[in-house]
Amino acid sequence: MSSFDAPSVSARSRRSASPAAQGRSGDVDIVTFGCRLNAYESEVIRKRAAEDGLSDAIVFNTCAVTNEAVRQARQAIRKARRERPGAKVIVTGCAAQIDPAAFAAMDEVDLVLGNAEKSQAGAYAPQAEAGRVRVNDIMSVRETAGHLIAKDIGGLKDRARAYVEVQNGCDHRCTFCIIPYGRGNSRSAAAGEVVEQVRRLAAEGYQEVVLTGVDVTSWGADLPGQPTLGQLVVRILKLVPELPRLRLSSIDAAEIDADLLRCLAEEPRLMPYLHLSLQAGDDMILKRMKRRHSRADALKLVASVRAVRPDTAFGADLIAGFPTETDEMFENTLRLVEEAGLSFLHVFPFSPRPGTPAARMPQLPRDVVKARAARLRAAGEAALVRHLDAQVGRALSGLVERPGVARAEDFTEVAFSGEARVGAVAELIVTGHDGKRAIAEVREKVAA
Repeated sequence: MSSFDAPSVSARSRRSASPAAQGRSGDVDIVTFGCRLNAYESEVIRKRAAEDGLSDAIVFNTCAVTNEAVRQARQAIRKARRERPGAKVIVTGCAAQIDPAAFAAMDEVDLVLGNAEKSQAGAYAPQAEAGRVRVNDIMSVRETAGHLIAKDIGGLKDRARAYVEVQNGCDHRCTFCIIPYGRGNSRSAAAGEVVEQVRRLAAEGYQEVVLTGVDVTSWGADLPGQPTLGQLVVRILKLVPELPRLRLSSIDAAEIDADLLRCLAEEPRLMPYLHLSLQAGDDMILKRMKRRHSRADALKLVASVRAVRPDTAFGADLIAGFPTETDEMFENTLRLVEEAGLSFLHVFPFSPRPGTPAARMPQLPRDVVKARAARLRAAGEAALVRHLDAQVGRALSGLVERPGVARAEDFTEVAFSGEARVGAVAELIVTGHDGKRAIAEVREKVAA
């Protein structure tokens, strides 16, 4: 998962900082925890709930990536019941899929839906006979087209860009990760369906579309002929020439393909930013994580991309304090930040998830885990400063995300002065930075 998809401990939907308090009788509020994929699916839930006639309800779309994410979801559910006692409380998402019994045991919860069920037509209609828990075996889900593309939703849209879910699930079993048990095995949306949705979004005026999923680089492995993500990108850019910017969410360092590399080299509309699912920079820890790349593989990938697209910036997910990690092993991860020239880090202190092999490994003291996470975050802050230093004086194009703030092609956040509407691409000149984002002035507006 990427900067667009990277799971936060509890990232609530934009509508629901306090859904129970702000919701009125009759309203349906959706509370979203976790990644952009969940946010996309929450828009599908909103549509299905309206079609099914659901009213006076709060739907919690949960995340299971960390114990803290689950804890905060349970806390929010209890708060919702206190603040809106008459509303129906429905719990779905990865945490509900993995441990439906725990949520069903909560007095505050009226209905638990699995990940496969949450976007189905009729899921929110009155069905007393169907029971209080409707969670099927996610591993039995095998659809490879259509089900991922919500034609009537048209992609998750913020004010500036749109997101298209091209893939769901994961076939890999990293020892620290519980997500495959919440999402199931990898399933891909058919290329034609993806292209059609991107075309609709471009016709609506979106300047940037992001391809998202659980394991995006595995797209196509389950489709006839086993096409690659790079081939999908080529097809989108060829068949939707009116789309100015296409961006990828997180990619696996073990799976970048030749077509994708060629696109980065030849197609300026493919944004020069890759967020890598690295997790560690030590070979023994990578092996114990059951990752499919080595430290050398990661450095080789970065070098190969920079050789064809020198302006590419890289982000990465890194875990601090994985079980058995020694000081030397941690130092290898710490050094990787500078050696790979990473600019944007998502740092996660290791959180043992029950049911995963890593939870049964010898654990490090929590104070050690927290201290290492703090050192990694400090390294990330220093890396970002180095990246921002290099931006000063540059002319760049930025997608305006909100008034006075844009996102450059390489994912740099830019605070700017001058006029440019939200959703437009503005031409900017960088005059400095504040340590967290670039400071710029508008040169001219383009792509209204």
